[in-house]
Amino acid sequence: MTYFDQNTLDILYPFIRTTNYFITGYFVFINIVYILMLLIAFNAIKKYSQHVQSLEMKNLFLSPFAKPISLLVPAYNEQSTIVGSLKSILQLQYPTYEIILINDGSSDNTLEQVLKSFDLVRTKNVFRNQLPSQDIKAIYESTTYSNLTVVDKVNGGKADALNAGINISKYPLICSLDADSVLEPDVLVKIVRPFVEDHTTVAAGGSIRIANGCEIFSGRVNKIGLPKSLLGKFQIMEYLRAFLAGRMAFSLINGLIIISGAFGIFKKSTVVEIGGYRAGSVGEDMELVMRMHARLREKKEPYNITFIPDPVCWTEAPEDIKVLGLQRTRWQRGLLESLLGHKKMLFNPKYGIVGLVVYPFFLFAEGFGPILELLGFLVFFVSWYFDMVAYPLVYLFILATIVLNILLSIGSVIFEEMTYQRYPKTSMIVTLIGLSFVEILVYRPVTSWYRIVGIFQYVTGKKGGWGKMVRKGF
Repeated sequence: MTYFDQNTLDILYPFIRTTNYFITGYFVFINIVYILMLLIAFNAIKKYSQHVQSLEMKNLFLSPFAKPISLLVPAYNEQSTIVGSLKSILQLQYPTYEIILINDGSSDNTLEQVLKSFDLVRTKNVFRNQLPSQDIKAIYESTTYSNLTVVDKVNGGKADALNAGINISKYPLICSLDADSVLEPDVLVKIVRPFVEDHTTVAAGGSIRIANGCEIFSGRVNKIGLPKSLLGKFQIMEYLRAFLAGRMAFSLINGLIIISGAFGIFKKSTVVEIGGYRAGSVGEDMELVMRMHARLREKKEPYNITFIPDPVCWTEAPEDIKVLGLQRTRWQRGLLESLLGHKKMLFNPKYGIVGLVVYPFFLFAEGFGPILELLGFLVFFVSWYFDMVAYPLVYLFILATIVLNILLSIGSVIFEEMTYQRYPKTSMIVTLIGLSFVEILVYRPVTSWYRIVGIFQYVTGKKGGWGKMVRKGF
């Protein structure tokens, strides 16, 4: 029984029915697009692998003519992982590179750990202030490793730390790395390839994998494993979907607008030209790439921003639900900040495929998608309350959403196994495929909720920086 008369219900019913059809169609369409992206990416990575195999990669890039790279490692309270991460970076197979660790005013023992472990001494380096940043308190150089420099500065956030690192860097390519990352030895050889083959390349991103559960010794992944927690395992599938399917597909049309701050390489002159990283930005990595697209499209300069699937950076993922929530709400704020900060690009032919296709997709599918999910549930309950439920439509919605998501997850896991085989045991693959049937019912609602919280925080003007990410260490 309801308190509404029949006339009111006659008006309400068409609205609810139309909304139900719209929400169902939206989710079916989005998931079909994701599956098509996976298929397109699979074909592209097969071709990429064949191309790479035909090159003598090490002979080509491990030569005196290889482009030198400055590796920027911003660190804030990373005492549990920083030494292992630096050891990993120091073992990279590349002829000329420097490491610049930027201690962004850590309140723990990050700086002390590094000073002790790498025999650092204070120097009086002279550098150009090309980009604004907080004051630098001291610069140190290692007496053991000639290519290691440590910058101690006043806290200003990750973007500010990266700008300070760019000011001090010597080389034409800069590579941003998270301080909790472990790199495979040949990542620089692989990720620098597009800059060698195509002079218009201004940025490239590599793949990120979950290090939780792996055996890591002296800065190297000795044995790959799965995290003990379900939360960690769910994130493995999430990362596979995002990198192998999403980023590869957008890269094919030069529409890549996200390069992970954990592992991305850029042409320094282009970064300096557009003003560097935007201080105070929550999603500084995406915001920088968006600004690159905008500036180069406006100047009508040929350029390429690409994704390279085989260089892998291993990073620690949160296995605590509260820490995961901090991360995901921050990611959502950063996404909306980057998109709405460049709203001039929306459906604007001046910005080509980015403005006409990629930007709208991210805005409606990723930016406001969680709101539509919530709206779908609310409309369903309203429909049920007023006895207006079109049960065949509900069944179709549930079936399509679950089946398409499961297919996407399973496809990403199989895709990984058929291409790079990072997970060596059959039991690992079986475990991940089995969890695909659970993830949509358990993990996805949790992350969707945190994304909704992130949207609310953005709309209400809540500001946030890095957040307090608790690291367990490798």
